[in-house]
Amino acid sequence: MQQSILLSGPKFSITIKRLCHQLIESHDDFSGSVLIGIQPRGIYLAKRIAEELKVILGLDTLLIGELDITFFRDDFRRKDSGPLVPSSTNINFIVENKKVILIDDVLWTGRTIRSALDAIQSFGRPEKVELLTLVDRRFSRHLPIEPDYIGIQVDTINSQKVIVSWKETDGIDEIKLLTESE
Repeated sequence: MQQSILLSGPKFSITIKRLCHQLIESHDDFSGSVLIGIQPRGIYLAKRIAEELKVILGLDTLLIGELDITFFRDDFRRKDSGPLVPSSTNINFIVENKKVILIDDVLWTGRTIRSALDAIQSFGRPEKVELLTLVDRRFSRHLPIEPDYIGIQVDTINSQKVIVSWKETDGIDEIKLLTESE
């Protein structure tokens, strides 16, 4: 298996800061906006974005939630790996008439985002929903879903994998592209 480092170190941090500044351009002081990280890996990016926004804007609080989409997926009954173990949803606010920014680490087929759109309706009807993703695998969509905010775009084939590592869980901030050797 060959691996290429797509983003790491200072460039990883700069990319997150750039995404924050793009969000500020659209959401000003975030008084009418909420951040929702999609379980399992989007929550790390959402937390990083929230912390950085608090520093930049001098905010004490920012509405941030964690959304599990396990039972909203179109393939959850097709899994042969035994019973599903969902992550937790932690959204202690209503999204009614709020601007919701869904956050995930990698956008690939779009199915996770479609599921998140279904799941978020349980918490009210948002005024608007936007998508922020750290990695956009742009030529692999199954559904017509495009991100509003993109860290990096990567052109991949289906046999390749994009792995995002987080300092909090993996000890390093890094994005790798894995390709099977022939």
